[in-house]
Formats: sequence, C-alpha cells, structure tokens
Amino acid sequence: MQTVPWPFIAKEMLDAEVLTFRELRRFHAAIYPGVWAPRGVEISALDRARAAWLWSSRRGVLAGLSASALLGAKWIEPEAAAELVYVNRRPPAQVVVHSDRLLPGETQQALGLLITTPARTAFDLGRRLALTPAVQRIDALMQATDVKVEDVNAVIDCHRGVRGLRQLRRVLELVDGGSESPYETLTRLRLVCNSFPRPDTQIRVRDEYGFVVARLDMGWPEYRVGVDFDGAHHWTNPKQRSKDVERYARLPELGWTDVRVTSSMLHNDLGAFLGRVGRALVAQGCPRTW
Repeated sequence: MQTVPWPFIAKEMLDAEVLTFRELRRFHAAIYPGVWAPRGVEISALDRARAAWLWSSRRGVLAGLSASALLGAKWIEPEAAAELVYVNRRPPAQVVVHSDRLLPGETQQALGLLITTPARTAFDLGRRLALTPAVQRIDALMQATDVKVEDVNAVIDCHRGVRGLRQLRRVLELVDGGSESPYETLTRLRLVCNSFPRPDTQIRVRDEYGFVVARLDMGWPEYRVGVDFDGAHHWTNPKQRSKDVERYARLPELGWTDVRVTSSMLHNDLGAFLGRVGRALVAQGCPRTW
C-alpha cells in the first residue's frame, strides 16, 4: 500500500487506484464525510482545517480559529471545530460554517488554502467569542502576524451594522500583542478590569551598564513594578528555573519589585494577587486608581 498524504478525499484516492476500498476501510478513518486520515494519527488544528476545506470540495474559505492556526497563532486546541465561510449550512460535527460577506482584500493564500487575512480573522474572532477568549485569541494572532488594531478598524469601517461590533471595539481596547500566552493575557485583563493602570508588556530591565538582566511579562517601568506569570516551564525546565533565580535576585538590586502569579492564584485567590500588586505600586509612588 502506498503512503498517502493526508487528510485526503477518499473518492479521489479510490478513483486513482492509489488505495483499494479494503485498504481505505482497514487502515484509515473518516475525519469528516468523505475526508479520511490514517487510523490513530493525532489530528492537529492545521489538519482539521485542511480536512474541513477538503469537505467543502475546496471551495470554502477558512476563517476564525482555523485561519489563525494557518497564520501561525499558538494555543489552538486540536479538538477545536474547524471554521469555514461556505454556502453549505448543514456541516458535520466539528465544522462551523459562517455565511459572511468577504470583500476583496479580506482573503489570502496560506499553505495552498484560501483563508481570511489576519485583520479579517481578528475582526471575526473579536465579535464572535466571549470577551476574555476573544482578547486571548487576538493577542496570539498579533504575536504571530504583524496585524494591528488599526488594520481591524479598517475592516470594521467596511462592515458597518454587522453583529458583534460593540464587543469587538471593547476587545480591541484590551488587546496587546506583547502577551506570549493565554495566561499572560488573562493576568493583564485581571489587572485592567480591576482599574489598575494598563501595564506595558515584555519589559526589558537593564543594569547600570545597559545590559538586559531580565525580561518581565508586564509591568509599569515608571514605577519599577513588574508582574510575571509562572507557567509550568518555569518549574519543569531546570535551565529556565536557574535563570529565574538569578534574575529575581537582581531585580531588587535595581530597584524593581516583581510580583509573581500562578494560574491557581488567578482563579482562586485573585484578591491576594491584586493586593500585592497594589501595595507594590503604592510603595513606588503610583497614585491609587483601583
């Protein structure tokens, strides 16, 4: 049996006699109707997007999270449904079809597939998702591409009256392409939504010679207060852990206070985290706004 690039349209492989019907059924399984892959393989977000595009007979435009995955955005779960702009309103499970109007300049090619542009993708994510995941998804998209808020605003100007614009504008007030993970975004949102001054992201702290001794996830350089989200890699990666110990030792020497936060604190002890940040800012001369 030949090795067949996947996902593939089963009828095409059978008609070309690349596979027999027996080989198809024995060694492969359907992802979507008519679209198959080898049994037991892990289906990534990119695989799912391509499979959905094949299901559309190569006529759909990948959008939303599928477009984000093809544009290089991280943190897209493999089990997330593929999204298409397509005429068929009765898609199979794990495919979401939108009947949007796409204007010239709102689509592009990526890996041989037709997808929405970064600006149009952000436009769709920001008006369809709940506020927090919308900000997280657009932050990730901004990390992966050079899309800017003004690019999304240009799309808004061409689609006046569509559903979700009020939320989209709120989302665009909160996005920041400096966030490098969904939890960094969530940390920033917890601060901003509790009336703290908006922090800068990815702050480089330099010593007296101008050398960068630390890079903080976010903070307020004018007050020398930083906030760092402690992800799992800080604990499981010995090299990263050693770097963390060194930089956290240097920060107080340079007049910085760095508040560290974990996912458990954000979900279960938010008040304690906000209190630490607030006390650090006040001690450094920040006027209280929270």
